[in-house]
Amino acid sequence: MFQKILIANRGEIALRVLRACKELGIQTVVVHSTADADAMHVRLADESVCIGPPPSRDSYLNIHQIVAACEITGADAVHPGYGFLSENAKFADILAAHNITFIGPTGDHIRIMGDKIEAKRTAKRLGIPVVPGSDGAVSEEKEAKRIAAEIGYPVIIKASAGGGGRGMKVAHTEADLEVALQTARSEAGAAFGDDAVYIEKYLQKPRHIEVQVFGDGFGRGVHFGERDCSLQRRHQKVWEEANSPALNAEERSRIGGICAKAIADLGYSGAGTIEFLYENGEFYFIEMNTRLQVEHPVTEAITGIDLVHEQIRVASGGGLSVKQEDIKFNGHAIECRINAEDPRTFTPSPGTITHFHTPGGLGIRVDSGVYSGYKIPPYYDSLIGKLIVHGRNRVECMMRLRRALDEFVVDGIKTTLPLFRDLVGNADIANGDYDIHWLEKYLAKEE
Repeated sequence: MFQKILIANRGEIALRVLRACKELGIQTVVVHSTADADAMHVRLADESVCIGPPPSRDSYLNIHQIVAACEITGADAVHPGYGFLSENAKFADILAAHNITFIGPTGDHIRIMGDKIEAKRTAKRLGIPVVPGSDGAVSEEKEAKRIAAEIGYPVIIKASAGGGGRGMKVAHTEADLEVALQTARSEAGAAFGDDAVYIEKYLQKPRHIEVQVFGDGFGRGVHFGERDCSLQRRHQKVWEEANSPALNAEERSRIGGICAKAIADLGYSGAGTIEFLYENGEFYFIEMNTRLQVEHPVTEAITGIDLVHEQIRVASGGGLSVKQEDIKFNGHAIECRINAEDPRTFTPSPGTITHFHTPGGLGIRVDSGVYSGYKIPPYYDSLIGKLIVHGRNRVECMMRLRRALDEFVVDGIKTTLPLFRDLVGNADIANGDYDIHWLEKYLAKEE
């Protein structure tokens, strides 16, 4: 087991990893920018190192400074959390060159899955069902029209190196295709420095289903069930739940088994999430995230397994602590992402939190790094906390969620709490009857 882990992140995820380390008796080091000097994870860590000014490029994305912090403090491993450098293959390679363990997969696996085109090829080779579309990058309009005609309109054009909805355009007809292709390439080049795009069939009313997987790096793989992340705004997840209200036990077992086998065959090490669009009983691979997900707590709630403990165990060479037959699913869990944003316009709302009170009681968990008097900086992601609720079934879970949202108090800034209070009373949400377009249509009607 590791002696000292450096946590290369901030906010609630840094605190989440820090708690896991403390439970395992591992010393902790956190890095922080000058803007985060008073953050909770900085206060609670055994050691802290300031690595630069507020802009992420000068601090949390500064590989040189993070490696230097490891060497100064004697950290023998780095946990990257999510975001920032968590899916940076170069960072993983550099740590390996310095004999520091990256708590995650190899740089090669990060590269494969970070390239959407190569990820799709790999998924297909591993037996994972994929969305019909181009086999590689598409640059010529003539080729794009041929592929679109073969798979049928509407189609979606996606950036190969993309994410977060950037470099994604839908073409409903051949007349739309030229503009969509040019716009997607332009956005991809500007956002990611790579204008390569590919084409896929655009599904009309899909769910977004993701499967939590783990590999030991030696040919063993397991899955921890699925999460439904269909409630999204601009391709950003807002509400996640496990298990999905759209799947039955047979579908859950089938797609989980496919993903666990694929991870084993790939020789993958650590946590990963294989994401799908699901429509009419069929799963279609869209991407794999080679890191811990923001929404991992709902999986922990229904399995009772600490996924960060599992990450650390696997990275230290201890292998997986469970076999597939050991993983049982208990009840239902929902996570709401509480952001420092206007609940209608979603405009960021940085500022000082004057009062902060979290709900409690059976089945309630809040992952947050903020406190009364804490100043939300304007430089980073707006997530200030996650409310995770667990019940014996979805009905009980929704009852507890409604109560927990009423108890949650964040004063001094605007947050998305009012949005969730609206959603929890909506009939479609109560019935689990929604798709990836539902939330944006709902918000458009509310304007």
